Amino acid sequence: MKSLYNFIIKPCGERYNNKVKVQEKELIINTKIESHLFVNKKAVVVATPAAFKTDVKVGDEVYVHHNIFRRYYDIKGKEKNSGTYFKDNLYFCDSSQIYMYNNKCHLDYCFVSPIKQMDSFNTSKEQEHFGILKYSNSSLERAGLLPGALVIFTPNSEFEFIIEGERLYCMKSNDIAITHEYKGNEKEYNPSWA
Repeated sequence: MKSLYNFIIKPCGERYNNKVKVQEKELIINTKIESHLFVNKKAVVVATPAAFKTDVKVGDEVYVHHNIFRRYYDIKGKEKNSGTYFKDNLYFCDSSQIYMYNNKCHLDYCFVSPIKQMDSFNTSKEQEHFGILKYSNSSLERAGLLPGALVIFTPNSEFEFIIEGERLYCMKSNDIAITHEYKGNEKEYNPSWA
């Protein structure tokens, strides 16, 4: 079974990540299907496209766009699968909707770790639009931006992901606006719930 232009994937676990284990009990933290924050973004590749070659292989773990596994209510109020649903917990996924595979960034995507707010007069826990480049890609590396670089990114360009227990922002390469020299007091901000 192969799709001509799309990957076929299945979620790692369930479609939604809305359960947290607290001591020995399971707590449901969200019951709405509309919220994109709790949609599972981690998947496994079941089949690759037949029309072109790709570095992403069958069995690779990938991080994908949240709308692939998302459910919604139609105009009559009936719960529906997304348009990417294929069958039996399998989904179609366009190449541009894969952000990372096997801890390598796909296409022109990168991942940035937010940093702690150091201004004692600011109530925000993290510095807006500042971060540390965690996972780079080939175009950023050619420009000299390697993992660990302190960067500023454009507003509203980031998507939140939890990767290996760490909260990261996914964005495109051209959303990285400026690189900075370290002052020495920058710390990654990773909340305890991640």
